[in-house]
Amino acid sequence: MSRPLDRFFAPGATKRKVKRLPVAASVGRLRVLLISIAVIFSLAAGRAVQVQAIDATNVAEEAANQITVAHILPAFRGEITDRNGEVLAMTADTVKVIADAKMIATNGRMNAEMTAKDREVAAGAPQQLADLLVRYLGGTADEYLPKLQVTGKGESYQLLAKKVSAATYRELALAVSAAGLVGLRSESNPTRVYPNGTLASNVLGFLKEDGTGASGLEQALNKNLAGKAGKEVYETSPNGKIPLGNNVLTPAVNGLDYQLTLDAGMQWQVDQILADRVRATKADAGMALVLNVKTGEILALSNYPSFDSNDPTSADAEDLYNRAMTNAYTPGSVQKTLTFAALIDAGLVKATDVVTVPSRVKSGDDYITDAWSHGEIKLLARGIVAKSSNIGTILLSRKMSKQALHDYLVSFGLGAKTGVGLPGESSGTLPGADMPDYTRDGLAFGGSAVSVTLLQEAAAVAAIANDGVYNAPRLVKSRTNADGTVEETATSEPRRVISESASAEVVSMMESMVMQSTSHTFTVEGYRTGAKTGTSKKLDPECNCFKGLVTSTIGVGPVEDPQILTYVVVDNPQRGSSGSSVAGPAYQDIMSIALPRYGVAQSKSASPKLPIEP
Repeated sequence: MSRPLDRFFAPGATKRKVKRLPVAASVGRLRVLLISIAVIFSLAAGRAVQVQAIDATNVAEEAANQITVAHILPAFRGEITDRNGEVLAMTADTVKVIADAKMIATNGRMNAEMTAKDREVAAGAPQQLADLLVRYLGGTADEYLPKLQVTGKGESYQLLAKKVSAATYRELALAVSAAGLVGLRSESNPTRVYPNGTLASNVLGFLKEDGTGASGLEQALNKNLAGKAGKEVYETSPNGKIPLGNNVLTPAVNGLDYQLTLDAGMQWQVDQILADRVRATKADAGMALVLNVKTGEILALSNYPSFDSNDPTSADAEDLYNRAMTNAYTPGSVQKTLTFAALIDAGLVKATDVVTVPSRVKSGDDYITDAWSHGEIKLLARGIVAKSSNIGTILLSRKMSKQALHDYLVSFGLGAKTGVGLPGESSGTLPGADMPDYTRDGLAFGGSAVSVTLLQEAAAVAAIANDGVYNAPRLVKSRTNADGTVEETATSEPRRVISESASAEVVSMMESMVMQSTSHTFTVEGYRTGAKTGTSKKLDPECNCFKGLVTSTIGVGPVEDPQILTYVVVDNPQRGSSGSSVAGPAYQDIMSIALPRYGVAQSKSASPKLPIEP
């Protein structure tokens, strides 16, 4: 039996003849082969020369770009504190928590070969990580699992949570490391925090989603509060940052800190008193202010309804802004204090002048009356203020030229922004010196001819109380610069608007109003005070008609040397119809707290009951 190979080894086996090509054909083929090899090597050499010599820089840059990562370093927004250093707005150290699903799926091996142990760990990692995230960040495992597994989209950057405290993330990171897991990291994501919730929120404002100021001081001071973001550029590999790779760091510059004139403790009490009063009178809204007469510093500035700066989206849009400087209204009889200040300073009226007051006075095509019915009566000029006579005020104001009255009111700040530094401030309205006679009449007693903001009117009355010297309202006390130096913020120069004697006479007339009140609404225990109420009709622009009322009370104390001014305005009350009954109780409560709080000495003498009638 023959075997498969016997034919090759058996004796006498026939050898297969090999057919040989002619020599000329072999040489030709060899030549073609050598030429082909030469061409290939020439192309390779040419590419090498291009890469290493001609395009070396471009190629190197392209390679570096592929492994280079740029990372923004957020700046910490500056703090805002009250006059005593209590924090009103701060930036918390919080982070974003990021998952790298590719790293989780390879147990950190990325492009390297995985061991059996790696595959075992990677298989259970998503569930283990999800359980740890639930323990430290809350939520459910089902919310996290899809972002911890490779799905084909953005596996290297899966946002798991924002605004996680840095301390919480450190605990999470330690737990992940202890479990032998990888794939989680953090990015700085500072969070703006308002520790006192609604306190002074209409002054502070809030931030937009992108971290810029949307209202209040956050908007007005945004550039300096925000600081400047930094940047880190470094080289990375599939296994993370290359320790000895190129690393360029531009540090973030944190924002500047600001200190306000506000007193958080006083602010909180004013907030509560105002809110209670608005609710009790079923009003639409209210505003209240406490002011240092000597400096113009705002100690409290309250709005109700308000909002929480930590959660502005839950509030009504009209409650997000500061009514005290955005909303202009007709001041009512509070305006009489400015009119009498002008008349007395000009030497046209004295507090003891006798005035015959008829039951009504013609103004334009209409007649104006007082809030109470009366026939012809005689009052002293002091009595016209104390009893708030519209008729008497009009008659006396006609002694002054319209130009002079207009100029006095301009010097008191009417018709112009106060420059307090908050966005959206209204200028109010002040008629020009060429106003008609009936407009001058309305202007004199606070009718519809004029509109003011709470800040404007408060600053004007404070000027009367401050020996006749006007100080613009001041809200920002100082800022801390990057080098740690504290810089007082610039303020406008004080200006004299009336004489000291005129100032004292008007304040005395305001004290007479307090003394004439049978309800004792404006009395502050231990202090002599002067006050003035206001009640005006509210113009509805939709129907161009009057609907509802604006009621107010303003006052200063002590009369001997005024230190504190308080002003309360209540918009459209449904219970009560006068400044005395609606705003008066809130004024009294606030003033009774403010005077002793700031160490103002009590009056040493009782208020004199000066005559208001001849």
